Amino acid sequence: MHNSIILNGARENNLKNISLSIPKHQLVVLTGPSGSGKSTLAMDTLQRECQRQYLESIGMSAESIGKPKVDSIIGLSPSISVGQHNNNRNPRSTVGTITDMYTYLRLIFEKLGERPCPQCHTLILPSLDQEDYNEETGFTQYIHCPDCDYKMEKLTRSHFSFNRPDGACPSCDGLGSVAELDESQLFNPDLSLTEGAVTIWNGAFSDYQLGIVKAAGVHYGIDINLHKKLREFSDAERDLLYYGVESEKFTVHSPDTKPPKTVSKGKFEGVVTAVWRRYREKEGQSGESKLFFTKTCPSCNGSKLNEISRNVKVADVFITDAMKYSLEDFDTWLTRLKTELPESSMLLVEDFLSELSVKVKRILHVGLGYLSLDRQTITLSGGEAQRLRLATILGSGLTGVLYVLDEPTAGLHPKDTQGLVTILKELRDLGNTVLVIEHDTDVMKEADHIIDMGPGAGNYGGTVVGQGSYTELQEQEASITGKYLKEAPPVRQKRRKGNGKHLTVHNATRHNLQNVTVSFPLECFVAVTGVSGSGKSSLVFDLLAHYTQKGRVEGCEKVSGFEEIENIITVNQSPLTRMQRSNVATYTDVFTLIRNVFASLPGAKNAGLKPKDFSFNTVGGRCEHCQGLGFVLTNMHFLPDLEVQCPVCRGKRFKDEVLAVEYKGHSISAILNLTVEESLFIFNDNKKIKPIIELLCEIGLGYLNWGQSVTTLSGGEGQRLKLSKELYKHSADHTLYLLDEPSTGLHPADVKQLLLLLNRLVEAGNTVIIVEHNSDVIRQADWVIDLGPEGGNAGGEVMAEGTPEEVSLVSASYTGAFLTFS
Repeated sequence: MHNSIILNGARENNLKNISLSIPKHQLVVLTGPSGSGKSTLAMDTLQRECQRQYLESIGMSAESIGKPKVDSIIGLSPSISVGQHNNNRNPRSTVGTITDMYTYLRLIFEKLGERPCPQCHTLILPSLDQEDYNEETGFTQYIHCPDCDYKMEKLTRSHFSFNRPDGACPSCDGLGSVAELDESQLFNPDLSLTEGAVTIWNGAFSDYQLGIVKAAGVHYGIDINLHKKLREFSDAERDLLYYGVESEKFTVHSPDTKPPKTVSKGKFEGVVTAVWRRYREKEGQSGESKLFFTKTCPSCNGSKLNEISRNVKVADVFITDAMKYSLEDFDTWLTRLKTELPESSMLLVEDFLSELSVKVKRILHVGLGYLSLDRQTITLSGGEAQRLRLATILGSGLTGVLYVLDEPTAGLHPKDTQGLVTILKELRDLGNTVLVIEHDTDVMKEADHIIDMGPGAGNYGGTVVGQGSYTELQEQEASITGKYLKEAPPVRQKRRKGNGKHLTVHNATRHNLQNVTVSFPLECFVAVTGVSGSGKSSLVFDLLAHYTQKGRVEGCEKVSGFEEIENIITVNQSPLTRMQRSNVATYTDVFTLIRNVFASLPGAKNAGLKPKDFSFNTVGGRCEHCQGLGFVLTNMHFLPDLEVQCPVCRGKRFKDEVLAVEYKGHSISAILNLTVEESLFIFNDNKKIKPIIELLCEIGLGYLNWGQSVTTLSGGEGQRLKLSKELYKHSADHTLYLLDEPSTGLHPADVKQLLLLLNRLVEAGNTVIIVEHNSDVIRQADWVIDLGPEGGNAGGEVMAEGTPEEVSLVSASYTGAFLTFS
């Protein structure tokens, strides 16, 4: 029996033919700089080969997985990977639905729910006869009020589901929110129609619409003066303009022409009616979607359920209230149910209560007690989604499994890290091997073994530069991580005071914010901190970001100081694009400059080639067999399509006459295959391209290939690429940058590069506000706003404000306890 997983000759992506022994039944941390090969080793090599071998061992085809580039791997176990990608983008998906906890809660309310009789208001219990509802036939028995004999349909579990017609609120269809049109952005009452009172009318479209509204007025005997201020319109004129007419058609003339020129037969739909129609047809993706904002459904007050379902109680608690409890409070309620329910009721729900309690306690164990059952999964961070899945795994009791986790501390406050480490050790102690891709030093201290990849990224990485215990790693000179672990704490530094002006959120009550009023100094680097669920994202992304986009937002009285802000850029962990054709060169706009260089060459001019001919995205010089992708898809029938190198261009994307044009010995295809750093000597004399290359290298992205698809970048790489693009625009306007944990996925060595970029943005006269847990980043901020004290209902308060040094002295601040200075 093997006590280690032994790899020989791993060559996937940038791995340099490495051989490695990973101890089994231990907690192993895999670390190293971004792009050094950690994910390639753990996910693309180990995890993939585990899956492939397992499928083959049970007689199933593993062709769809594909063998990684490795000579051999000995000692593998069945594996389970827990990544950070939250692929569930369904707004109907909640913590309760994905964990099945809401299913058990609905069963409890089906069996024990009391509801008032609509005729005499007597509380009626469901029948204790479990045969009343037959799930196979769908037969539902009616129950009678004992006081007035009023007959009601017996409620089933589907009546408590906001995803079923039986239970969903009819006004919002079970979403809990409705779209609202902001008419203040659609109409300017101080202008006439000819002056642009309807903000979405412009150019020839405006002339056409003016003709229709004038003709509609004549048709209905309403003399609409196109030159009259909108605020002076009568009710009849305003109603016609806003809501139009439903069916009648009339002749439309061009306005203000003598004699009138007939344009067409038309029907005036009304401005508001037309905008709503397009919004619904495009499912919220129409061009006018910016005119809409979301508000809580007034019918169900955000509970998602219809009136009958939301008025049912168990132990004096409505199901809508139970859904809103933090999981900590929900656990308390479940405990109370077990002690207060009569024996006859317990017999019906004992199994459901027991299963619910076990599920809740697992989630509490991974530091997510602040979540509620009705929390949408699309609002969860990558770390939260990963820990939620980890909690479900804990109940399996499996042994002999290889668990591969991708930075489970992402989004976790240092205060809660120890709780996560306890979970990882429990998995290990069950007889499993736990391999964690991680940069958190607190996790490294608790690990049995650390493997350090490096020394750099991309072509400069892919080797093991150190391994051993936390202490042993510090003594290995080649280890980048070891050097960082030996560094002394940072010294105090001078903090920027800003320009004396502030952005202030007044009386914020969004989600769990407790009537918070807080100010952000402008032209500063500001960190918003606090434990998970304390209200950071609610404050920054639900209020600040949406207020600037809509000019108004639900959840606070107002936000003052935005007159000082010209632009806003929100950078989160989401992919830059889902288009496979978008690569580093096209995303940074460098490819346009490179194509112009190639088009200016004598060889290109002699061949009649233009800049567009050097693009793989347009018809012309690209290879049409693969349409510029460099590969073609082969149908594998029941398996996923396979990417095969294009047989015509041999993966070079372009036609031969385009490839024949070379700049300093490199074709356009060869340039795309170079890393950013490698291309510097080629474009060293180009005044437009050189600064961009130098900036990308400066922030640690020089290892990326120009032709690398941006869909393959990590969240941290994507954030830095987007920020670098904004930085070299050289805008003189004051821009507000809002960043969501930009240090996620970054090695401490990479964090230094990130801080360099953020400080450059501030030095250029901008304001940077980040939501962050990384103590190294927080120490470098000019100003810190710490929320807490806990998550969920126990959070939402400002615990400390000030410089990092000032916050470190506040005893009530959990964040302050981790901000040490030498």
